[in-house]
Amino acid sequence: MANVMPAIFFGHGNPMNAIGRNSYTDSWNRIGQQTPRPRAILSISAHWYVPETGVTISTAPRTIHDFGGFPQELYQVQYPAPGDAALARRVQQLLSPLDVKLDNSWGLDHGTWSVLKHVYPAADIPVVQLSIDETKPAGFHFDIGRKLAPLRGEGVLIAGSGNIVHNLHTYAWGQHPRDPYDWAVRFEATAREMMQACELALLINYEQLGRDAALSIPTPDHYLPLLYVLATRQQREKVCLPVEGVDGGSISMLAVQVG
Repeated sequence: MANVMPAIFFGHGNPMNAIGRNSYTDSWNRIGQQTPRPRAILSISAHWYVPETGVTISTAPRTIHDFGGFPQELYQVQYPAPGDAALARRVQQLLSPLDVKLDNSWGLDHGTWSVLKHVYPAADIPVVQLSIDETKPAGFHFDIGRKLAPLRGEGVLIAGSGNIVHNLHTYAWGQHPRDPYDWAVRFEATAREMMQACELALLINYEQLGRDAALSIPTPDHYLPLLYVLATRQQREKVCLPVEGVDGGSISMLAVQVG
């Protein structure tokens, strides 16, 4: 196990975390300091949610500012990490016979760079992004994660980026800090218990978890990256939670580390 990289799901939250410093960003930085240096990173971000499976092959992926209404300073952020065409082709190979598009037009969206800017601020580790196929059910994404698990033994950090609880309709934009909604607290607590007990069936079929899940996951884009990470767990590996907190009442900042 000593040579196997962990897999980590990051709750990335508000894009402003990219240029701020708070308990979440400080924790991301500590993760970078405490984790063995990967040879490359495979990122599964909530913000590349399209009707196909694609993987970035650019050797110099662009920094994508995929949001609106934020301060100009945020749009000036660049994260000039190199790409890794060989890793992209390795992902394609592992997922065969699934049709995986080698994509030269996408880059690194804020789900990736807003976190990695704190984890690896030098931007000197190659990063490849894998898209999330919006047409497929949760079980499909969990299966892809299992197929990608060998990368952990090849020096690749598999990083999911989203939020276990992500309800922007109830988020306290620009308001004073508010307490988490009761449904957000309950759903996160349920997810914690299931992850740490490695009881994943209901997390894959999360619709069966009722109203709390429906409010916490109104759309699956931010939740699905968690399943990719959990699917890479090897026998007897523990699941730990290196970052905790709920932002704006309805955004879980929980990070989940496997291995």
